[in-house]
Amino acid sequence: MLNQFLWVILPYICMATFIIGHIARYRFDKLSWTAKSSEFIEKKQLKWGSILFHLGIVPVIMGHFVGLVIPASWLEALGVNDHLYHIGAVYIGSVFGIITLIGMLLLTARRLSIKNVRRLSSALDIIVNIFLLLIVFMGCYATIVTNAVTPTFDYRETISIWFRNLFVFSPNADLMVQVPIAFKNAYSIRLCDLCTLAVY
Repeated sequence: MLNQFLWVILPYICMATFIIGHIARYRFDKLSWTAKSSEFIEKKQLKWGSILFHLGIVPVIMGHFVGLVIPASWLEALGVNDHLYHIGAVYIGSVFGIITLIGMLLLTARRLSIKNVRRLSSALDIIVNIFLLLIVFMGCYATIVTNAVTPTFDYRETISIWFRNLFVFSPNADLMVQVPIAFKNAYSIRLCDLCTLAVY
């Protein structure tokens, strides 16, 4: 029952909250779509944190798109076998994940440690910042540590199929039963963050 809730019901609740929340905010509170600018208060940490975060997050998102959305058989047809894909996902993914994590650490430290930036931040700014930091950390942990401990685990045979099935309304919670806990935690936190972004 818990599996059914976490991997079938909760994703749809989060997606609905995300979509309805954004529509409601667009219609009734357009000016709340962004955090207040704090660039004039402190620039150095913002500059480096922002550069590192964006330099890392774009390849991370592209890697997730390839891993979750594109079936393994399509990549094999293009000459990318399992071994080559796994090396790219673990090593290249780890490098860009760590770059993203360093950027998020700088941005979070800036928001929490510089008094004027903290004063300008709303509670939701801080919550979203911490959620993003947690997501990036869990993603790095899942990629680096879990892949070292369970190198035979292939998320394209479980998580990817579950993820794609969500969008055709036939999710299978059983696919997530044997998934290592670090990957489950990372995806659970991402689902919660989806809800948070809608009300942020």
